[in-house]
Amino acid sequence: MIVVVTGMVGLNKKSYVEAVCRIAGRHGYPTVLCSVGDMMYAEAPDVPPGKILDISLKRLHSLRRSVFKDIVLEARRAPNLIVNTHATFRWRHGLFPAVDFDQMRQLNADMYVCLIDGVAAMHLRLLQEHAVEHSLKALIVWREEEIISTEMLGKGINDKVPFYCLARGSEQETTETFYRLAFERHLKKAYLSFPMTAVAKIEAVTKEIGAFRRRMKESFICFDPGDLEEALLPIQARQAREQGLDSIDVPVFGEPVRLDVEEVLQIERDINNQIYARDFLLIDQADMIVSFVPALPDGRAAISSGVERELQHAHEAAKEVYVIWTARQHPSVFVTQTANAVFSSVDEAARFLQEKYAAEAIPAPSGRNP
Repeated sequence: MIVVVTGMVGLNKKSYVEAVCRIAGRHGYPTVLCSVGDMMYAEAPDVPPGKILDISLKRLHSLRRSVFKDIVLEARRAPNLIVNTHATFRWRHGLFPAVDFDQMRQLNADMYVCLIDGVAAMHLRLLQEHAVEHSLKALIVWREEEIISTEMLGKGINDKVPFYCLARGSEQETTETFYRLAFERHLKKAYLSFPMTAVAKIEAVTKEIGAFRRRMKESFICFDPGDLEEALLPIQARQAREQGLDSIDVPVFGEPVRLDVEEVLQIERDINNQIYARDFLLIDQADMIVSFVPALPDGRAAISSGVERELQHAHEAAKEVYVIWTARQHPSVFVTQTANAVFSSVDEAARFLQEKYAAEAIPAPSGRNP
């Protein structure tokens, strides 16, 4: 198994992918990690840490090609290999590619994964770990460029090889998801659909949603939109501006990150557009959608326009559609007509889905390339 992992600066991909390799090793899949950036620094000891992108483009390309030659050779020896790289760089040289097609063809990867994260988390890491001048607008644009470039790279090399976009989210949960994508491909992939912004302040409902997400992740490879939640940022920014404030504090990794109100409002349209496109992308890369529609305190269904649109998109994409409806009122025809089945509880849905897909879940032999 050869996996190419891309993602922009500010993700801390190396430690993340190291965790994936440890999980794979514990399950009998020894995996070698090749981090292109570290290998380039090792080949150019005269370049100070953090300055590799400041050298001339000619030397940068030469270093990268030399390193990829070594990676291609390693791929022939290693039982499993993960290549940690970027698809693009957005730097003082402008926007430029971070890979070469001829060498990627030689590598002949089995899977491409673009790792992404929230703009506030990336902003914090860049402040703490990298001397990189940046704006929130630049970060959110670069993130989109990295997704599209990785998808195009994979299709350009071999359009039969899967491409996945995966939010970093809670590292403990998503590293397990990454491992399953690469090494337990017999498992079904599910997109988890549920209301988010409208119920964010209703504690009882958010607890139910959390329990639903955890239960589904026990049995399936899950693409969870809750792993990257940015819709509330512009709302917080508008509220702050109405109060005469010029910044908001957003909790990231247990500590507050200060964001400029006007900068956040500048990217509001980008955030909304990317949520719309990304959630549909996650549905398209899944086998099914499992939608949880909880009951509000007054018994009404907490169904949002976003959830309804996701159900319709999944139905039109010929995905399996399952709905968990816990409210007293009956679901509308727009729900029942798109769903393969409607359940009254998470437990009922979990039992049904586990039984339905158990026969198909035949694992690959331990210790071998899947």
